[in-house]
Amino acid sequence: MHLADLDATAQAELIRTGAATPRELVDAAIARIERFNPELGAVVTPMFEQARATCDAAPEGPFRGVPILIKDLGATVAGVPMAMGTLPLKHAQWTPPVDSHLVASLRRAGFVILGKTNTSELGIVPAAEPLAWPPTRNPYDPTRGSGGSSGGSACAVAAGMVPIAHANDGGGSIRIPASICGLFGLKPSRARVSLYPFPGDAGLVAEHVVSRSVRDSAAVLDLLAGMMPGDPYTAPAQLRPYTAELIAPNRQLKIGFATRHPSVDGGITDSHPDCVAAVNHTAKLLAALGHHVEPAEIPETHDPEFVPRFLTLWFVSVATRIDDLATLLGRRVTEYEVEPLTWALSELGRMITAPAYAAAWTWVHGTTRKIAEFFTRYDLWLTPTVTAPPVPLGTFRSPPDDPLKGIMNAGDFAPFTAVFNATGQPACSLPLYHNEQGLPIGVQLAAAYGREDLLIRTAAQLEAAQPFHHRATRY
Repeated sequence: MHLADLDATAQAELIRTGAATPRELVDAAIARIERFNPELGAVVTPMFEQARATCDAAPEGPFRGVPILIKDLGATVAGVPMAMGTLPLKHAQWTPPVDSHLVASLRRAGFVILGKTNTSELGIVPAAEPLAWPPTRNPYDPTRGSGGSSGGSACAVAAGMVPIAHANDGGGSIRIPASICGLFGLKPSRARVSLYPFPGDAGLVAEHVVSRSVRDSAAVLDLLAGMMPGDPYTAPAQLRPYTAELIAPNRQLKIGFATRHPSVDGGITDSHPDCVAAVNHTAKLLAALGHHVEPAEIPETHDPEFVPRFLTLWFVSVATRIDDLATLLGRRVTEYEVEPLTWALSELGRMITAPAYAAAWTWVHGTTRKIAEFFTRYDLWLTPTVTAPPVPLGTFRSPPDDPLKGIMNAGDFAPFTAVFNATGQPACSLPLYHNEQGLPIGVQLAAAYGREDLLIRTAAQLEAAQPFHHRATRY
């Protein structure tokens, strides 16, 4: 098998058995990046010389010598410039002084970092097409986007540049690109993975990876999960390693499924036929595995209040990010240095009063309790990850005369993902279906808070029944 076909666990096994050296894996991955990245635009900051200089001295961890990429947003790599998809930071060559907890954990496990991947500006839209860098293209069809905001990471893994890559998720940014690029993407429970050493509440964002296999995702979550000093709270402790769930017998589960969703114009509509077909296919597969599967909608996900309440939190977070950007730069950020959507959301965020912001969180917490009640009656909920097949490049851009266009398009494209950022519950996207054009169509499974174990166990069962088929063969 070609190295590009192997997941991170298989590549680590090559090192353990002496079938390959860390330098051979690193050189092969760099060669693939140099060959395919000019067309696909996944990697924005190469770290090839650092990787070659340090790979042979990688720690004797479970992934010693395995190449990985880090998304250029969220997690920090000490001494390596970080732009967060923005032109001001790119031009300033701002460099974080420390590795974040996630990066330090990956290094201790033996991973070798080859570079940073593309993202949308400040991670706002489900695409990796910022003004700061060329757009990241979908390896299944380069006229289409790779999703986002972790689109560079997903593209790189789908194209076989690396077997696994860092990603994070504040509204779907792990699951959306995983769906669009035919990968497995698990968003852990809120605060499962610490943001250490950075202050603050985890809020909507969860850190993890996109991967070619369930076992890689489980193994990395074992490395990352747990509380760090100063964390305001943490997710419930797992009872055993997540990798143990890969082979654990699964009881019969009660699984609900739905494909209808609210649209930004206030109505309720069904997903694209390809996405409906993907859900129906998965429902039949789950039933064949012995689970009880039936239609079941969560009424709260159709509540017309959800979108404005969530956007209240989102707008304020964008305003906060602009302020953080100004702090890093040591000066004010101006309107013309960021994209029209970013500036518009930031300005809207500054118009929201403190009581309105607090009321939005209170409403979300109340809805969280109602949705949690659903998971006392059902073990899992199955939906499309996104509502349409991979969309053309530029779908989420906002022109100056219509600065909110991108976020409106995003709302119609990914209504199933953001609800689990708001509630903090874990959810994953699985690559179990391709449409007639060969494009990947992911499905989402969600579970109760703290139940990544149930998601991993069921995802592994599905992967065993229908092995994930990565079809981006031209790469």
